[in-house]
Amino acid sequence: MRRRLLLAGLLAAPAVRAQGAFPDRPIRLLIPWPPGGTNDIVGRLVADGMAARLGQPVVIENRGGAGGMLGADIVAKAPADGYTLVLGGSGSLTITSLVQARLPYDVATAFAPIGMMALGPNVIVVHPSVPAASLRELQAVAKAARPPLSYASPGVGSTGHAAGAMIAQALEVEMDHIPYRGTGPALNDVLAGRVLVFTNALAPMLPHVQSGGLRALAIAGARRSAAMPELPTTAEAGFPQIEAATWFALLATGGTPPERIARLHAVLNEVLAEPELRRKLAEGGLEVEPSASPAAFAEYFAADRARWAPVVRRAGMRVE
Repeated sequence: MRRRLLLAGLLAAPAVRAQGAFPDRPIRLLIPWPPGGTNDIVGRLVADGMAARLGQPVVIENRGGAGGMLGADIVAKAPADGYTLVLGGSGSLTITSLVQARLPYDVATAFAPIGMMALGPNVIVVHPSVPAASLRELQAVAKAARPPLSYASPGVGSTGHAAGAMIAQALEVEMDHIPYRGTGPALNDVLAGRVLVFTNALAPMLPHVQSGGLRALAIAGARRSAAMPELPTTAEAGFPQIEAATWFALLATGGTPPERIARLHAVLNEVLAEPELRRKLAEGGLEVEPSASPAAFAEYFAADRARWAPVVRRAGMRVE
């Protein structure tokens, strides 16, 4: 009897070990935006590196819509096994969770934070017709403007919408919000002078700043950008409460086992340490920003929501 039990245990051992391996099949990565944008570029670069290290494909699935909510909802409702991930960010998770009237998940519990990937400093720009070369000068111009200065955004409830509201609140001025269907149309109208103020990721703005089509006033982040080292931060300009950098991160379904989260976090940080990946992200105006641990990113995420919540509430931002 003892021999039969021992033999059965020995035969079962490889199956148990195989079952415990992670991952042992492809991982699905939801990017909650259409192909071709910054989220898509970051996601594909990181996915390729992680797949090589995990020994399993990381399959990209673009599910745009509702400010990132549609793709995020798929991950929120997936099995909590680490095989379904989402590329989340300041727009798709933080701002969307604050402005959507009916969110199909609790953003605080629906996701298991893995780690940050990159940070894209936003830049505050004006049309050259605006007689301001600094935030203090913009404040003076905006206070005297009749009618109020206008600011563009990629859409109602977007990060750009919230960033414009944050700037107006910090400068203690009134500015009119003009929403567009995406960054491209908004940028075109700012270049044409139909709207005068815009805050967005640095990458699409940089060539126009360099050509003189736009005037940059400040980096809306905690530190200067390597792409424009001469441009002061909002804190250096006297407005530390203005911080609107765009971040990109990796999250799994809430309740995913901690050991799987730890495995994904370790592999993610290995990928982010690659010089070639850092170079490619820098070309797009992004800075690699790894998290020390999943818990550290969870704290960052919670603090980001707490920082934006009063801005959104005061501005009356709501998407029905």
